[in-house]
Amino acid sequence: MAETDQKDINVIRFTDNACKSIQVDKLLDLYLDLGTLLAIDTNDLNNKELQSRKDQYLKSLARDNTQILLNSIWELPTEKVENNIVAKLPKSKFILPREKPAPKPKPLTKWQTFAKEKGIKTTKKSRVTWDEVLNKWVPRYGYKKTKAEKEKDWIIEVPGNVDPYTDMFEKKSTIKQEKVAKNEFQRLRNIAKAKKTKVPSMGLPPTPKMTARQLNTAAQVANISTASLGKFQPKLKKEKTLSKSSVLNLKKRKLPAPTKDEEYNRNLKLADSLINKKPKLNLEKAVNREIFDQETSISERKKGGGNKQRKRRNNQNSKAGREFKKTTGKKRR
Repeated sequence: MAETDQKDINVIRFTDNACKSIQVDKLLDLYLDLGTLLAIDTNDLNNKELQSRKDQYLKSLARDNTQILLNSIWELPTEKVENNIVAKLPKSKFILPREKPAPKPKPLTKWQTFAKEKGIKTTKKSRVTWDEVLNKWVPRYGYKKTKAEKEKDWIIEVPGNVDPYTDMFEKKSTIKQEKVAKNEFQRLRNIAKAKKTKVPSMGLPPTPKMTARQLNTAAQVANISTASLGKFQPKLKKEKTLSKSSVLNLKKRKLPAPTKDEEYNRNLKLADSLINKKPKLNLEKAVNREIFDQETSISERKKGGGNKQRKRRNNQNSKAGREFKKTTGKKRR
């Protein structure tokens, strides 16, 4: 009976030490950021406790601060998500340091730099504008805009300094297409500038200083790039004469017309070769083909790691084939 009483007393003592109070008193309140689950303790440390029992003191301090953080979490409003009660964390106050460096600002486009220098501020335009000619609201873009333009410009006056037979509608459309192409080119150039890639300022890319020979060939190519291959092109004063291998100096060969006997004999030979066609055996070609097949098979076995004896036999066969080739060559001579 005494032993059981002693065990119960030990259990009570253990539970009394383990179960601490959830209320923690601090001289200064902790800085709590529940959004990032952060607690900062600004109270001074006890130097005596820190020197005498360092680990126990730090563990108890961490436990008390964690308890304060959990107590504040339990005070937050809750909601039910998939049969689970969840606390709604507020927005974080503490700004965490960034792992990577801050991104660099994007380089300004040509128009943005110009607007910054001139002090131009972009304002949002309205989608429709009032047209005084049509006396109605017209959209700035879209199919209704083109309809309104056709309705407005149903007749265009031809200026005095322009040919009276010019089509002003076609001229207006070409000017618009040129503007669109120019805007597209400027847009692509801005993209290339942002990506730090070189873009040619003119239609052709820049080239180093051309030699006299390169200029001469370029002039010749430009000269013959016509429908008549430069036959009617005017020549310059110091222009060199074209070489014999040039396209302009090439002339079509005209063979003499064959006689009746020549044509008869040619057709007769052709008919004879077709009727009396026999397979021709080229002995030298057949031997060379056999030797080549043997050598290729040997090389394939070497790559595959074949047996050494097989390699020797194949070498002997290849040598015999070469000797046979030499003897056959001498006989044919």
